[in-house]
Amino acid sequence: MPLLIKICGLKTPELVDVAIEAGADVIGFVHFARSPRHLDFSDIGKLIRHVDGRVKTAILTVNPDEDLLEHAVSLSPDYIQLHGQETVERVEHIQQMGVDVIKAFSIGAEEDLAPVPAFAGKADLIILDAKPPKDAAHPGGNGEVFDWSILKALDPGIKFMLSGGLTIENVQQAVNEVRPFGLDVSSGVEVRKGEKDADMIKEFMRRARDYHRSTTREIE
Repeated sequence: MPLLIKICGLKTPELVDVAIEAGADVIGFVHFARSPRHLDFSDIGKLIRHVDGRVKTAILTVNPDEDLLEHAVSLSPDYIQLHGQETVERVEHIQQMGVDVIKAFSIGAEEDLAPVPAFAGKADLIILDAKPPKDAAHPGGNGEVFDWSILKALDPGIKFMLSGGLTIENVQQAVNEVRPFGLDVSSGVEVRKGEKDADMIKEFMRRARDYHRSTTREIE
Protein backbone atom coordinates (compact mmCIF):
# COMPACT_ATOMS: atom_id res chain seq x y z
CA MET A 1 0.00 0.00 0.00
CA PRO A 2 1.42 3.44 -0.92
CA LEU A 3 2.60 5.66 1.90
CA LEU A 4 0.24 8.62 2.37
CA ILE A 5 2.23 11.84 2.80
CA LYS A 6 0.87 15.18 3.97
CA ILE A 7 2.83 18.43 3.84
CA CYS A 8 1.33 20.83 6.37
CA GLY A 9 1.63 24.57 6.82
CA LEU A 10 2.18 25.69 3.24
CA LYS A 11 1.52 29.37 2.58
CA THR A 12 2.30 30.14 -1.07
CA PRO A 13 1.07 28.81 -4.43
CA GLU A 14 4.68 28.26 -5.51
CA LEU A 15 5.39 25.89 -2.63
CA VAL A 16 2.03 24.20 -3.07
CA ASP A 17 3.10 23.39 -6.62
CA VAL A 18 6.48 22.10 -5.40
CA ALA A 19 4.78 19.78 -2.91
CA ILE A 20 2.31 18.47 -5.48
CA GLU A 21 5.00 17.90 -8.10
CA ALA A 22 7.14 16.12 -5.49
CA GLY A 23 4.29 13.68 -4.88
CA ALA A 24 2.48 14.88 -1.76
CA ASP A 25 -0.97 13.34 -1.30
CA VAL A 26 -2.43 15.98 1.02
CA ILE A 27 -1.62 19.67 1.42
CA GLY A 28 -2.43 21.22 4.80
CA PHE A 29 -3.24 24.85 5.56
CA VAL A 30 -3.17 26.14 9.13
CA HIS A 31 -5.86 28.37 10.62
CA PHE A 32 -4.67 28.93 14.17
CA ALA A 33 -3.58 32.46 15.05
CA ARG A 34 -0.73 31.47 17.36
CA SER A 35 0.99 29.38 14.69
CA PRO A 36 3.76 30.84 12.50
CA ARG A 37 2.03 29.01 9.64
CA HIS A 38 -1.35 30.66 10.21
CA LEU A 39 -3.34 31.87 7.22
CA ASP A 40 -6.64 33.71 7.19
CA PHE A 41 -9.55 32.06 5.42
CA SER A 42 -9.26 34.35 2.42
CA ASP A 43 -5.73 33.13 1.70
CA ILE A 44 -6.63 29.51 2.39
CA GLY A 45 -9.51 29.75 -0.06
CA LYS A 46 -7.18 31.06 -2.76
CA LEU A 47 -4.72 28.24 -2.17
CA ILE A 48 -7.42 25.56 -2.24
CA ARG A 49 -8.62 26.96 -5.55
CA HIS A 50 -5.01 26.92 -6.75
CA VAL A 51 -4.72 23.23 -5.84
CA ASP A 52 -7.81 22.72 -8.01
CA GLY A 53 -8.31 19.08 -7.07
CA ARG A 54 -4.81 17.93 -8.01
CA VAL A 55 -4.37 16.51 -4.51
CA LYS A 56 -6.43 16.55 -1.34
CA THR A 57 -6.44 19.58 0.96
CA ALA A 58 -6.87 19.97 4.70
CA ILE A 59 -7.55 22.94 6.96
CA LEU A 60 -5.97 22.55 10.40
CA THR A 61 -7.95 23.95 13.32
CA VAL A 62 -7.78 23.72 17.12
CA ASN A 63 -11.03 23.30 19.06
CA PRO A 64 -13.01 25.17 16.37
CA ASP A 65 -16.37 26.69 17.23
CA GLU A 66 -19.37 26.39 14.93
CA ASP A 67 -18.82 29.67 13.08
CA LEU A 68 -15.21 28.79 12.35
CA LEU A 69 -16.19 25.33 11.16
CA GLU A 70 -18.87 26.65 8.83
CA HIS A 71 -16.40 29.10 7.33
CA ALA A 72 -13.75 26.41 6.90
CA VAL A 73 -16.17 23.94 5.31
CA SER A 74 -17.40 26.64 2.91
CA LEU A 75 -13.90 26.70 1.36
CA SER A 76 -14.41 23.09 0.18
CA PRO A 77 -11.36 21.37 1.67
CA ASP A 78 -11.25 17.58 1.56
CA TYR A 79 -10.49 17.43 5.28
CA ILE A 80 -10.92 19.43 8.44
CA GLN A 81 -8.02 18.58 10.75
CA LEU A 82 -8.71 18.75 14.47
CA HIS A 83 -5.73 19.31 16.73
CA GLY A 84 -7.42 20.02 20.06
CA GLN A 85 -9.58 18.19 22.59
CA GLU A 86 -12.41 17.42 20.20
CA THR A 87 -14.74 14.48 20.92
CA VAL A 88 -15.94 11.61 18.73
CA GLU A 89 -19.32 13.36 18.62
CA ARG A 90 -17.64 16.49 17.29
CA VAL A 91 -15.93 14.45 14.58
CA GLU A 92 -19.25 12.94 13.52
CA HIS A 93 -20.93 16.36 13.54
CA ILE A 94 -18.29 17.77 11.19
CA GLN A 95 -18.61 14.77 8.87
CA GLN A 96 -22.34 15.48 8.68
CA MET A 97 -21.38 18.90 7.31
CA GLY A 98 -20.04 17.07 4.24
CA VAL A 99 -16.29 16.97 4.87
CA ASP A 100 -13.89 14.26 6.03
CA VAL A 101 -12.06 14.64 9.34
CA ILE A 102 -8.45 14.15 10.40
CA LYS A 103 -8.06 13.83 14.18
CA ALA A 104 -4.61 14.49 15.63
CA PHE A 105 -3.41 13.31 19.03
CA SER A 106 -0.46 14.56 21.05
CA ILE A 107 1.65 11.63 22.25
CA GLY A 108 4.28 11.76 24.96
CA ALA A 109 3.60 8.61 26.97
CA GLU A 110 1.70 5.35 26.57
CA GLU A 111 -1.26 6.78 28.46
CA ASP A 112 -1.74 9.36 25.69
CA LEU A 113 -2.80 6.53 23.37
CA ALA A 114 -5.88 5.78 25.51
CA PRO A 115 -8.37 7.95 23.55
CA VAL A 116 -7.17 6.86 20.11
CA PRO A 117 -9.15 3.59 19.70
CA ALA A 118 -12.47 5.40 20.19
CA PHE A 119 -11.74 7.48 17.08
CA ALA A 120 -10.61 4.55 14.92
CA GLY A 121 -13.30 3.93 12.34
CA LYS A 122 -14.84 7.32 13.16
CA ALA A 123 -12.24 9.86 12.03
CA ASP A 124 -11.25 9.43 8.39
CA LEU A 125 -7.55 9.76 9.24
CA ILE A 126 -5.67 9.69 12.54
CA ILE A 127 -2.41 11.55 13.17
CA LEU A 128 -0.14 10.72 16.09
CA ASP A 129 1.99 13.77 16.81
CA ALA A 130 4.53 14.63 19.50
CA LYS A 131 3.14 16.20 22.65
CA PRO A 132 4.25 19.84 22.61
CA PRO A 133 6.50 21.33 25.29
CA LYS A 134 4.58 22.92 28.17
CA ASP A 135 5.53 26.41 27.02
CA ALA A 136 4.61 25.79 23.35
CA ALA A 137 2.22 28.27 21.75
CA HIS A 138 0.65 25.70 19.43
CA PRO A 139 -0.10 21.96 19.58
CA GLY A 140 1.83 20.85 16.49
CA GLY A 141 4.70 21.79 14.22
CA ASN A 142 7.13 22.17 17.11
CA GLY A 143 9.88 19.96 15.70
CA GLU A 144 9.59 17.53 18.62
CA VAL A 145 10.05 13.76 18.20
CA PHE A 146 8.34 11.40 20.64
CA ASP A 147 9.47 7.91 21.64
CA TRP A 148 8.12 5.78 18.81
CA SER A 149 8.39 2.61 20.90
CA ILE A 150 5.30 3.86 22.76
CA LEU A 151 3.28 2.94 19.67
CA LYS A 152 3.86 -0.78 20.27
CA ALA A 153 1.05 -0.51 22.83
CA LEU A 154 -1.43 0.60 20.15
CA ASP A 155 -3.78 -1.90 18.51
CA PRO A 156 -1.90 -2.87 15.31
CA GLY A 157 -5.17 -2.74 13.40
CA ILE A 158 -5.42 1.03 13.85
CA LYS A 159 -4.02 2.89 10.84
CA PHE A 160 -2.35 6.20 11.60
CA MET A 161 -0.13 8.87 10.15
CA LEU A 162 3.08 9.62 12.05
CA SER A 163 3.99 13.22 12.80
CA GLY A 164 6.27 15.12 15.13
CA GLY A 165 9.82 16.13 14.32
CA LEU A 166 10.04 14.26 11.03
CA THR A 167 13.00 15.43 8.93
CA ILE A 168 15.03 14.49 5.90
CA GLU A 169 17.51 12.86 8.29
CA ASN A 170 15.07 10.64 10.22
CA VAL A 171 12.22 9.91 7.80
CA GLN A 172 13.65 6.59 6.65
CA GLN A 173 14.19 5.49 10.24
CA ALA A 174 10.58 6.47 10.99
CA VAL A 175 9.22 4.40 8.12
CA ASN A 176 11.41 1.44 9.11
CA GLU A 177 10.68 1.45 12.83
CA VAL A 178 7.05 2.54 12.93
CA ARG A 179 5.61 1.30 9.62
CA PRO A 180 2.90 3.98 9.65
CA PHE A 181 0.05 4.30 7.18
CA GLY A 182 1.30 7.79 6.38
CA LEU A 183 3.55 10.70 7.33
CA ASP A 184 2.72 14.30 8.20
CA VAL A 185 5.58 16.81 8.02
CA SER A 186 5.74 20.53 8.71
CA SER A 187 8.73 21.99 10.58
CA GLY A 188 11.05 19.32 9.17
CA VAL A 189 10.97 20.94 5.73
CA GLU A 190 11.47 24.51 6.94
CA VAL A 191 14.56 26.72 6.98
CA ARG A 192 12.99 28.69 9.84
CA LYS A 193 9.65 28.49 11.63
CA GLY A 194 6.84 28.95 9.16
CA GLU A 195 9.10 29.16 6.08
CA LYS A 196 9.11 26.02 3.94
CA ASP A 197 12.01 25.22 1.62
CA ALA A 198 11.39 23.78 -1.84
CA ASP A 199 14.53 21.62 -1.90
CA MET A 200 13.81 20.22 1.56
CA ILE A 201 10.27 19.29 0.50
CA LYS A 202 11.58 17.49 -2.58
CA GLU A 203 14.27 15.63 -0.65
CA PHE A 204 11.91 14.60 2.15
CA MET A 205 9.46 13.22 -0.39
CA ARG A 206 12.21 11.43 -2.33
CA ARG A 207 13.67 9.74 0.73
CA ALA A 208 10.29 8.74 2.12
CA ARG A 209 9.04 7.30 -1.16
CA ASP A 210 12.28 5.54 -2.11
CA TYR A 211 12.70 3.90 1.27
CA HIS A 212 9.07 2.86 1.52
CA ARG A 213 9.22 1.27 -1.93
CA SER A 214 12.40 -0.63 -1.04
CA THR A 215 10.99 -1.96 2.24
CA THR A 216 7.71 -2.91 0.55
CA ARG A 217 9.62 -4.96 -2.03
CA GLU A 218 11.53 -6.71 0.76
CA ILE A 219 8.26 -7.68 2.46
CA GLU A 220 6.83 -8.97 -0.80
